[in-house]
Amino acid sequence: MLSRRATLLSAAAALALSAVPARAASAGPGKAGSVRLTLPTPSGPYVVGTVSLHLVDASRCDPWITSQPYRQLMIGIRYPARTVAGYPAAPQMLPGEAAGFAALNSFTDVPASEVDWSATRTHAHEGAPVDRARGPFPVVYYSPGAGDPRSLGTTLCDDLASRGYVVVTIDHTYDASAVQFPGGRVEKSVLPAEYEKAYPDQERITALLRKTMAVRVADTRFLLDELPSALPQVLRGMLDFDRIGMFGQSAGGFTALQTMHDDPRIAAGADLDGVLADVQNDSTPGNLSSVAADGLDRPFLLIGMDGNNLATVPSWNALWRHSHGWHRGLSLRGADHATYTDAEALIPQIAHQLGLPRKTVVENIGTIAPRRAIAAERAYLAAFFDRRLRGRDDDGLLDGPSARFPEARFF
Repeated sequence: MLSRRATLLSAAAALALSAVPARAASAGPGKAGSVRLTLPTPSGPYVVGTVSLHLVDASRCDPWITSQPYRQLMIGIRYPARTVAGYPAAPQMLPGEAAGFAALNSFTDVPASEVDWSATRTHAHEGAPVDRARGPFPVVYYSPGAGDPRSLGTTLCDDLASRGYVVVTIDHTYDASAVQFPGGRVEKSVLPAEYEKAYPDQERITALLRKTMAVRVADTRFLLDELPSALPQVLRGMLDFDRIGMFGQSAGGFTALQTMHDDPRIAAGADLDGVLADVQNDSTPGNLSSVAADGLDRPFLLIGMDGNNLATVPSWNALWRHSHGWHRGLSLRGADHATYTDAEALIPQIAHQLGLPRKTVVENIGTIAPRRAIAAERAYLAAFFDRRLRGRDDDGLLDGPSARFPEARFF
């Protein structure tokens, strides 16, 4: 997720990060870290539990830090719980992750130091017992935008879990702003420094984009291999690995569809405003990924910000033309790139508490009303996975324009 004005690489590829940092606003009222935020309540019938896992891929050295003899990842698992009574609400970010996120802040004109990022609580409860009576549940993997922590997709991930999915979120170490491991060790993103080394050589920038995606896909495929045996005992038997989907925002959406192309275990994928080529701007042709060049034979969903569609994003057009499976695409009128992250819920709160102008909100999340954006995202994403992983009727929501969501424009 990044400032539209500070973009160094494609906003949809989300690899610009903060090599040119977003312009910070002057400090608002109140002391540093005084702003506290809340996340939207999930809309499904289940309460939500969560656990975190530290996984080690001993088969490969870390591709970003070559002195590391193996790749280490942190993942979070959201799941339908039987009860959450007596189980604490999980933080959105641990202290080390919050500090790293604030340091790499790319929200336009938002003073990150004014926000207590570690104070936000999710609607998932740590260690709550899974609802065994109604499992096993289909599994959906989530990959965030480049430079973002997995926690920046909490609004959508908690909501899917509340609707009866197990949602597995991935932090791509040294890509995410900061990843905190057991014992308090924090590993920060290397992407800004890698971009600085590559800039302005276009070939090196393209190579960096390509490497970033290759690492992300390898992380995800390792997780597909590892997770069944790595699950804690309390979740054993509750994940239906015969029904796997994946989604992500920006580079995470690219990751979802590219992994789907490379790995037949993913039955359905959704891309939230992620370009599918190694380019610096969504509208630049060429440098197609293999998923865009080859297409997909399984169902996928594209959801774009306002203006992103088949006519304006060449890589989406290529994917569409080359795919033979079921697919749909739509954009939300007034949406921006970060609309599909927790920024949609958080930025208006920050602006209100700090007295920031409406211009700041619009530059970060567009003009769409946050409650409308969040409702639409939740509905279309759940309808897609319900139809493709559960065979459920979505009352035609994915078949064309709906009076429920006039903001949605189908491709």
